[in-house]
Amino acid sequence: MTQVNDTLNDRIALTEKIVDQQLAAARRIGNNLSDAASTIATTQANEALDRTARTQQALSSLTPLDFAKEWAEYVVDAAERSVLYLDVLRQRGDNYLAHEAAGLPPVLDFQYETIIDGRSLPRPVNYSLLRILPPEGTVIDDEKRPFVVIDPRAGHGSGIGGMKPMSQVGVALRAGHACYFVVFRPKPEPGQTLADVCEAEGAFLNEIAERHPKAPRPVVIGNCQGGWASMLLAASNPEKIGAVAISGAPLSYWSGPEGRSPMRYSAGLNGGIVPALFSSDLGNGLFDGSALVTNFENMSPGNTWWKKYYNLYAKVDTEGPRFLDFERWWSGFFFMNEAEIRWIVEDLFVGNKLGTGTSRLGHKNIDLRDIECPVIVFASVGDNITPPQQALNWIVDLYGSAENIKARGQRIIYIVHQSIGHLGIFVSAKVAGREHDAIAGTIEAIEALAPGLYELVLEDGPERLHISLEPRTIDDIKAIDAGPDDNAAFAAVARYSQLGASFYELAVRPLVRSVVTPESADRYFKSAWPRVQRVAVSDENPLVAPVAGIAEQVRENRHPVSKDNAFFALQNVWADAIENALDGWRDVNDAMKELTFLSIYTTPWMQAVGKEELRRRAAESDNTETDLRARTEVQEILARVDKGGFAEGVVRILIILAQARGNVRRTRLARSAQILTRSAPFDTLSEQARAHLIHEQSVIVELEREQALLTLPDLIKDPAERKRAIDLAIEIAGPTREEIDPAALIALQEVEEAFAAAKPAKPVAVAAAE
Repeated sequence: MTQVNDTLNDRIALTEKIVDQQLAAARRIGNNLSDAASTIATTQANEALDRTARTQQALSSLTPLDFAKEWAEYVVDAAERSVLYLDVLRQRGDNYLAHEAAGLPPVLDFQYETIIDGRSLPRPVNYSLLRILPPEGTVIDDEKRPFVVIDPRAGHGSGIGGMKPMSQVGVALRAGHACYFVVFRPKPEPGQTLADVCEAEGAFLNEIAERHPKAPRPVVIGNCQGGWASMLLAASNPEKIGAVAISGAPLSYWSGPEGRSPMRYSAGLNGGIVPALFSSDLGNGLFDGSALVTNFENMSPGNTWWKKYYNLYAKVDTEGPRFLDFERWWSGFFFMNEAEIRWIVEDLFVGNKLGTGTSRLGHKNIDLRDIECPVIVFASVGDNITPPQQALNWIVDLYGSAENIKARGQRIIYIVHQSIGHLGIFVSAKVAGREHDAIAGTIEAIEALAPGLYELVLEDGPERLHISLEPRTIDDIKAIDAGPDDNAAFAAVARYSQLGASFYELAVRPLVRSVVTPESADRYFKSAWPRVQRVAVSDENPLVAPVAGIAEQVRENRHPVSKDNAFFALQNVWADAIENALDGWRDVNDAMKELTFLSIYTTPWMQAVGKEELRRRAAESDNTETDLRARTEVQEILARVDKGGFAEGVVRILIILAQARGNVRRTRLARSAQILTRSAPFDTLSEQARAHLIHEQSVIVELEREQALLTLPDLIKDPAERKRAIDLAIEIAGPTREEIDPAALIALQEVEEAFAAAKPAKPVAVAAAE
């Protein structure tokens, strides 16, 4: 009886624990939802209420005659706008059909030439390398570091990184850099894998190196899903890349703020990999990228279903060209092989393997710590598709501490925007002119940066933008994600996704494939809603075709209403209310999805499955960093603390000063880079040799600062050379002694004292002439 009571008590206690966990999660999500609702109330809703009050006041002040006049003007304008609005949608449909008939070429705003067609490679792929032709008047210096842009293959076509003059491509060209673009065709080559794609991109880099033999290694820029592709490329070809800059790129898919990152719960609620496998089978081996586009659109129903169309309707006289230009890219739907989408879902979306060092590409294990070049990460708090946690937490998972980053000689820089949305990170001209311009300028000087973790900080000054690199620790990144540790829940999703895939392949796939034909797959693709809505409102629809002629007549006899019209203002108020209602519904729906996910995957038995999966992965990987001093390469570096010459001594002094100062202005970094690349003896060093030199001296200063100071005289023995080293340090840190940061000035005095305290060098004996 006692045993029964104990068992019953244990079950009651377990039930209470589960309930407490669910209630705690519900409270956290409720608080987040409340905060979001409060934000909306204090910004959008209050503004809407203010506009409503002003509109009501304007209506009540109208005389009956003015009331009737404004109403009549509004009705005529609304009818005309409706025709023009429908005509723009018709043009979008026609553009979609024409773009598809042309093979969905890149939507670049620049002229280009094809350098390599991936179909000609030993392992054919649907990727190609383009060289962007500079606009008239733009001078390109082929000895400058080339830029290579890899766009996202996430359902859309390529070109988003260069679809505006002020863009990532525009920034690079304006600075005189040769610019290349990696694009892809709508359908993959038969049997193509992501390993083949990565190998092809490596071949592209070889071609670029041959075209620019005197230039430093290229910068690779990756947007969104192109970000992880860029990181794969850098990890697989560490000797070919000079820097990687990734924007809005998810690398840690299990991460995200609780209550504000709904996309990460989709796999657990939708069946993991199974929907992608089922869709690929219905497509006769091809996965339709329009499904990914639909997922993105569902993230923001207020904008997807209402705002972007209402903006077009309200400003149809001027908004049409901008709307059609963006839709040209947004309406291009691309495909993947099953092998490609399977790797993306299993290793990234569900498995989170790339960011934890357990991913395999072909027969090769991919470890992002193998990347030797600097990595720049651009994320935004306003991005609900790739929140900062997903963009940055791979650093926490792989390195564990900033000291490990330094020990490996790596330089990781991140910048976090506070408001810009996902597409704005690499589409917005304002961002391109500020953040991307700052990133591009920083890359030029980054060779002189000591290894470590930094935040790129931008401060608007009265005359110019101030750019500095602030040293950070892993705790600074962890502080961005202050939520509970929910890795076990997502690991359970990954495990059940594997089991679901096995069941599907055994029991369901043979039946599905037996009824699918190329014709049925084509009908399946054409029935996708993103395609249907565009074809339905195009000249292919006989009911829509006459709209073009009617719209032309309306434009010739347009009667636009005044923006002061009270009814037009009332229309805007009504539109805002609809958008706010849709966004409110989205927030509640997202919260319910999150609660559902947590109610399933935070139970003790699911946690047990997840923890077992995490233990299994830990046994297969080698992500644990040993004590720094115990690392063989660190011991070898510290053993050479008193070895070297003038170059080692100067670099050591610069690192001592930078460590004391605590941050690095871009102007100071640029001076340092100029000296370390153009003055003797540094001008004879290769890019890799300079990076190795800075890495070694950084480890020495970080772990043995006192010995680093004491042994400086052993590196620079000649008094004249010591003075030259001090002068170089002042030129970089100042450029005059009076302008040096106080903390750095103290460190410089320590260096001078170390030189002064050293014993004079023994004169070199000269043999007497015989």
